[in-house]
Amino acid sequence: QVQLVESGGGLVQAGGSLRLSCAASGRTFSTYTMGWFRQAPGKEREFVAAISWRTGITRYPDPVKGRFFISRDNAKNTVYLQMNSLKPEDTAVYYCAADSRNLFRPPIVGDDYDYWGQGTQVTVSS
Repeated sequence: QVQLVESGGGLVQAGGSLRLSCAASGRTFSTYTMGWFRQAPGKEREFVAAISWRTGITRYPDPVKGRFFISRDNAKNTVYLQMNSLKPEDTAVYYCAADSRNLFRPPIVGDDYDYWGQGTQVTVSS
């Protein structure tokens, strides 16, 4: 069992940066693949980033590639999402998720993740 708590969201101007954190409880955090998703009002949940604990493989969708970077610190049970060059279309609630089954290539589908945080709001003003 893993519990996830996101933090670091807020209001930022376009072009700015934010770093989201996701603190996890549970002794086996280091064995989970971790992902970030987001959901804007009236839109479907969208994959943002993921990292495998075993291979270090990261995955990003094209809209954030080169601007967002996921990393993890297993000693601190924390995964991060560094977001640079933010755009108004990045405005959404951002969710952290953990997957216990896909250890090598991180999945990009939300249904493959077992545990979810409550989310943190990111608002980018133009």
